[in-house]
Amino acid sequence: MKKGNAVYAQSGGVTSVINGSAYGVIKAAQEADFIENIYGGLYGINGVLNENLVDISKESNEDIERLPFTPSGAFGSCRIKLPSLEKNRADFERIIEVFKAHDVRYFFYNGGNDSMDTAYKVSLLGKEMGYDITAIGVPKTVDNDLPVTDNCPGFGSVAKYNAVSMREASFDVASMHHDSTKVFVSETMGRHAGWIAASTALASRNENEGPHIILLPEVAFDQDKFLAEVERILSRVGFCVIAASEGIHKADGKFVADAGSVDNFGHTQLGGAGDTIARMVKTNLGLKVHHALPDYFQRSGRHIASKTDLEQAIAVGKEAVRLAGLGLNGQMATIVRESNSPYFWSVGHTDIANIANKEKILPPEYIREDGFHVTEAFRQYCTPLIEGELYPPFKNGLPDYMQLKRILLEKRLQDR
Repeated sequence: MKKGNAVYAQSGGVTSVINGSAYGVIKAAQEADFIENIYGGLYGINGVLNENLVDISKESNEDIERLPFTPSGAFGSCRIKLPSLEKNRADFERIIEVFKAHDVRYFFYNGGNDSMDTAYKVSLLGKEMGYDITAIGVPKTVDNDLPVTDNCPGFGSVAKYNAVSMREASFDVASMHHDSTKVFVSETMGRHAGWIAASTALASRNENEGPHIILLPEVAFDQDKFLAEVERILSRVGFCVIAASEGIHKADGKFVADAGSVDNFGHTQLGGAGDTIARMVKTNLGLKVHHALPDYFQRSGRHIASKTDLEQAIAVGKEAVRLAGLGLNGQMATIVRESNSPYFWSVGHTDIANIANKEKILPPEYIREDGFHVTEAFRQYCTPLIEGELYPPFKNGLPDYMQLKRILLEKRLQDR
């Protein structure tokens, strides 16, 4: 086993528990006899490319212990998808050069599909360039769309946030619908996979409570069928609460909320599915409609994070270091479901190649036959993931979150 330093970095949209994974990696790395120093990439892979590496030894033990109770990316995240090795070899060679300059032998990349692609390419190029580097993926995504792993750290908490918010909003509309708001629409994250929108189903304990309709990207949106379903719900309950995934699309594949631009990953920029659906109901049915866009609130809501989710986030961080210690280059830590009820889980691993640039969508058995809701099988899958609470400390009525000092190492290479 090659002894050397390690780099941990965060990538993609952050979550309320990603710092739990950071904590897991750091604590395990500090205890590992094959890792001398652990550094953080400032703003993800940017920190490696620009040789901006945080010296984690300069952080206080108290702040490290508070990482699991602080949302978003403590080391800064990024939205960069590096091109293929054939098209942009220079960036990957720069990564190896920076690792060489600081004797980095272990790279832990905490992110989703595109981030796993980067970690996979680093694992390949290290071998090709004759530099001994072990790259390990640490799963993270609120979208829950990584294959192989049962679920993704970050999803359980965003599911809990949306289910809690939907339950409370449903009670609000139930109170007001007699002579006020008849329809409420909440838009959730989820571009191609409807896991988050589906999770709002946990808000209801009977068919009269919302959400009454869940619009999923796995089901082609049909305006006439949708409006007919709204009217059916209204005639039965008197009001209608709707969860709409940002990625719902028509039969031709065009997003309902296509904003006509792309983000840094090359993904279509979406521009308000909830607003579109709300205007559709108001225009065609003449009803009073309210809509909400939780957006960043849902993925940064550490105050209502899932205990299960946080425990799993920490566990995959620790497992990543264990895998590195075994010399298992190009692997990603996974969560394995042992049983639903009682809920038992363990950690495992898989080749990063099985994850990179792949997406896991909601399977048919989790979608109700009419496409407007989920099945009992989904409830059994999702319920354990939102259970339990580990509240952050509060001060003056607000969560008492911390910020790292993020002191950088002295650079040894010329700037790019």
